[in-house]
Amino acid sequence: MTDPSMIDEPGGPVPVAASADLVVVGGGPAGLGAALAGARNGLDVVLLERYPYLGGLASGGMVLVLDDMCNGNEVSVRGLCLEMIERMERVGLAVTPPEGERRSDAALWRKWSRWGTFDFYSQMKPQPICYATAFDPDGYKTIANQMVAEAGVKLRLHSWFSRSIVEDGRITGVICDGKEGRQAILAKVVVDATGDLDVAASAGAPFVADHYIVTTVFRLGNVDTAEAERFEYEEPEAFAKIDRDAKRMIGGSWDKWWLKTPLDGIVWCNCPHMTGYDGLKIADLTRADAEGRKRIAALVAFAREKLPGFQKCVVVDVAPQLGIRQTRLLEGAYVVTKEDVTQRRHFSDAIARGRDYYTPYRALLPRGVDQLLVAGRHYSATPQAQRISREIPPCMAMGEAAGLAAALALGAGTTVAQVDVRALQAKLRAQGADPGDVPAANATTAAAAA
Repeated sequence: MTDPSMIDEPGGPVPVAASADLVVVGGGPAGLGAALAGARNGLDVVLLERYPYLGGLASGGMVLVLDDMCNGNEVSVRGLCLEMIERMERVGLAVTPPEGERRSDAALWRKWSRWGTFDFYSQMKPQPICYATAFDPDGYKTIANQMVAEAGVKLRLHSWFSRSIVEDGRITGVICDGKEGRQAILAKVVVDATGDLDVAASAGAPFVADHYIVTTVFRLGNVDTAEAERFEYEEPEAFAKIDRDAKRMIGGSWDKWWLKTPLDGIVWCNCPHMTGYDGLKIADLTRADAEGRKRIAALVAFAREKLPGFQKCVVVDVAPQLGIRQTRLLEGAYVVTKEDVTQRRHFSDAIARGRDYYTPYRALLPRGVDQLLVAGRHYSATPQAQRISREIPPCMAMGEAAGLAAALALGAGTTVAQVDVRALQAKLRAQGADPGDVPAANATTAAAAA
């Protein structure tokens, strides 16, 4: 009896469109880091991305502050992420507080807090200004394109991952869908930088699935930010009421629902935050996009009427990518726990750092699938740990480590699971990254060998 809920697909050979040493699936910050590190270390690299731009949630999701990259006054994420920031700064599309202004101070708080460049984990009042960067999304895309071209990465945009090719427990490539139909991209090593663990899940690697808040980020133009800030600080009681009403209307946001950007009169709004949506379900994604736009329209009408500086504001754009924070999470060779993050647990095989936590190489290694690495917010962590360790800079650092690990493995004729981690750490440090091999003063080192 034919199952009416299923349709048979015609089979047939899939053409091989490319073959490379390293195939990176996903052109967000982690994938960008992996592709650049692999190519700069001698690999033939293909980078696949489903959207018509690079940057993932940094650019397409318009998460326009790079943070979670300093441990007090120490900059803890370096390497490719720092290079991107410096290149965006040189063209006026990124803003970072100078070192002399990174501290807790009322005047500096007024100057910098609306850039989002403060330590939001600190209990100090005001929270310290820190090393963090506000940037322009198209600036990020442009610099990413330049870096990829310079490194000789073979970029394939408009390429949707379909399934993994696995032979005898080893990934040998991926199948992608596009305007030319289904195509195979073969590889000696694959990095899953999809954010949703699409490649590893398809390959049969174990994972858990959970979900968290989603956000339809947007930008407003024609905002008089000087007047808005004057109102905030010189009429605090009136500001507090309007701000409270705005947050109630948007239905969920961080403390500062709007922040300045490098473009004059343009602010970005990392809201509304919405719960109850599964980032792996098409119906939920569709509903979230529609609901977000309804809330944005209501907030804009309110701000025009009530909020000084916003009387002429208009919606410039809504992020083309929905802000998904959590879907599938790898259950890899090591699963990072909430305690690992909050207790700043150091690992002997650390290959990346966040603000004050460390990522072990084992958290990039799937169980049961050879020659596959995972880098990004879907790395091997519990849902509770991932929620406090998934920011963009440390994800890019994971990707950088994964790309270099692929180069070391292929150069030594071994698998990525057998990479000499000490050599990987030394090479990362020599190339300007901070793998976290040297624990900071506030690290917990008792479990370093675990």
